Amino acid sequence: MQLPKSGSRRWHSRTNGPRPIEVARRRSLLLRALIILLFGVLSIQLVRMQIFQHEEFDARAESNRLRTIPELPARGLIYDRNGEQLVENLPIFSAAVVPADVPDSQFLTVVAGLSEITGVSTAEIAHDLEEARKSSDPFTPLIIKQDIDEETAFLLRERQPELPGAQVLVESIRSYPYEALVSHLLGFVGRIDEQEYAELRSRGYLLNDRLGKAGVEYVHEAMLRGSPGYRQVEIDAAGEEINTIRNVAPRSAGNLVLSLDLDLQRQVEQYLIEAQGNSLNAVAVVIDVNTGGILSMVSLPSYDNNLLTDPVDQEALPALYDNPAKPMVNHAISEVYPPGSTFKQVTGTAALQEGVASPDTTITSHGLITVEDEYDPNRTWVMRDWAVLGTMDFYRGLAMSSDVYYYYLSGGFYQGGQEIFEGLGVERLSAYAREYGLGSLTGIDLPGEAAGSVPDASWKIDTFGEDAVWTLGDTYNFGIGQGFLTVTPMQLLLVTAAIANGGDVLVPHVLQDVVDEQGNTLQHVQREVSNTLNISQRNLGIMQEALRQAADYGPARTGASNFVTIGGKTGTAEFGQPLADGTYPQSHAWYTGYAPFDDPEIAVVVFLEQGVGATNAGPVAKNIFDYYFDRQRLVESTP
Repeated sequence: MQLPKSGSRRWHSRTNGPRPIEVARRRSLLLRALIILLFGVLSIQLVRMQIFQHEEFDARAESNRLRTIPELPARGLIYDRNGEQLVENLPIFSAAVVPADVPDSQFLTVVAGLSEITGVSTAEIAHDLEEARKSSDPFTPLIIKQDIDEETAFLLRERQPELPGAQVLVESIRSYPYEALVSHLLGFVGRIDEQEYAELRSRGYLLNDRLGKAGVEYVHEAMLRGSPGYRQVEIDAAGEEINTIRNVAPRSAGNLVLSLDLDLQRQVEQYLIEAQGNSLNAVAVVIDVNTGGILSMVSLPSYDNNLLTDPVDQEALPALYDNPAKPMVNHAISEVYPPGSTFKQVTGTAALQEGVASPDTTITSHGLITVEDEYDPNRTWVMRDWAVLGTMDFYRGLAMSSDVYYYYLSGGFYQGGQEIFEGLGVERLSAYAREYGLGSLTGIDLPGEAAGSVPDASWKIDTFGEDAVWTLGDTYNFGIGQGFLTVTPMQLLLVTAAIANGGDVLVPHVLQDVVDEQGNTLQHVQREVSNTLNISQRNLGIMQEALRQAADYGPARTGASNFVTIGGKTGTAEFGQPLADGTYPQSHAWYTGYAPFDDPEIAVVVFLEQGVGATNAGPVAKNIFDYYFDRQRLVESTP
C-alpha cells in the first residue's frame, strides 16, 4: 500500500463534530419550544379576547348582525294664512350603496355594476366609496345617483344579490309649486354639507341628509324636521334585512302657517313688475301694523327655488350667481339704501318731541339755503330744495316734503356766525333714529338681514378715519335721509307702522302658527315689540295728520287709495357720482304709507332702485292699497 506523500492533505475522522442524531434531537426540542410558545401566545390572546375584551368583541359581532336604520318623518308642510299649501314632498328613487357591506373581494365588481346601471363613471364611484368606507359612518348609504327612473331602480333591485351593499333608496324631496313668487320667503332645502354634518350629527342628522338652506326652511328647520325614529334590524352577510328587532316610529314634524297672504303676494308682485322699468331691484312689503305679521314681501328679481333644491340644477347656477341684480338676495331685508325724504317721519317726530318744532312752526323755502363753511370762512355751500315752496307750517313742510324745512329742523340755521334757528343736531337726531330701530336688526324670522347705518360724529371717524370730522352739511343731509344714513325697506316700513300704531316698534314675523296634521294649533306667534317710542301720543298724532295731508295734496297723493283715507310719504334718494352742479343723475324711488287713517290695519313700503318716489313708487302703493281694501269690501258685502 502506498503511503501519502509528505505535505499532502490527510483524511480526518468526523467523530469530533455533533452526531446527526444529536442535531435532530436539538431541532426537535427547538420546534417543540416554538410550538409551546405559539400555543402560549394564542392562549393568552384567547383569554384576553374572551375574558378581558369579551364585551367589546361581543358588541362588534352584534353590530355586524344588527343594524339601526334611522327613520325620518315627512318634512312639515307650509301654508299661507288662508290655507294655501306652499310646498310639497315628492318621492324619488336614488341608487346607493352601504360602504360597510361591500367585501374587499367584490369591491371592483360592485363598482363596475353600479357604474353600468347608473351611468356614473367607475373612477367616481370607486373614489367616493373608498372615502366612505374610511369615514366615521360607513353604514350610512352612499348616494351614487339621485332621482333615477323606475326602470333603473327596478334593474338595480334585480341585481342586488350580485352587488353586495347596493340599495335603492326612496327619498323625499321638496317641491315648490309657486316657484319664484315666494322663494325669498320660503327658501329651499338642500343636501347637508361636511361642516353642517359635523355640527348636526349629534342631533340625529345623517351624512346624506337634507335640511333647510334659506328662508323659512332654514330658520324653522327644527320644527319642520320633526324627530327621527329608527328600525333595528337583523342582517345577513350581504347586508340584506332578514328580521326587524325593534321599531320606534318618528315623531311627525309640525306644519307651519305663515302670515303671508298668497293672493295679495301675487298681486303685489304683478304691480311691482309693471313698475320696475330700468331698476335692477324692486321691493314691496305689506305688514299688519298691529301684529307685525308680514302679509306680502316681494323682492325683484326673484329665483325659482326648485333649481336649488337637491338635486341641484347645476346648469342653472351660473345665471343665478353671475346676475348683477342678485336674484338670490332678498332686497327687502338684506340690502341697504338711503331712504330720502321718507326719513322726514323720524326727523319730524324728533323735532316735535324735543320742542324744536310745533305744528305752528313756520319756515320759508326760497328753493335753497346757503351755509358758511365751518372751517373755511371764504367758502359757502348751497343746500337746495326740490322747489321754491314758500312759507310752510309743520304740516305743509312734511306734506310738500320741503328739504329746506327739514334742514332747519335737523341742523338749525346760521347767518353771520349767529344761530337763527336751533335744530336737533346730530346726536339727538341719531338717538331718535335708533329709537325707531334703525341701525339694528329688526329680528324678523328670515336669515341674512342687514342692520344699515345711523351716522354720528364718532361713526364718521370710526368709518373714515381721524380726519373725517362731522360737518353741519352732514347733519342737513342726515335730516332729509341722505348722506351716510342707510336703511333696509323693512326697517323703513317699521318706522311707518310705529307711527300708525301709536309708537310700538314691532318685531316683524313671517311665521304665524305651528299646527299638527289635524290642524290643531300647537304654537301661535305672539305680538312682539322691540321698543316703544319716547314720543308722546300728541306728537305722533301731529305726524299722522301731516302724513294724511301729504297723501291729500302733496307729492304722496300718487299713493292715495280710492277706497280709504291713507297717510303716506314719498322719498327720492339721490345716488351715484355727482354732476358738476352738485346734483345727482340717479335716484331711488320710495313710498311708504298706512291705512285706513282712522283705524290703521296695514302699512306698505315700495322701493325701486331707480326712479322718483311720487312718479314711480307712489302708483304701486296705490294699487296695493286699492286691491287690499277693495277685496276686503267685496268679502264683507258678500252675504
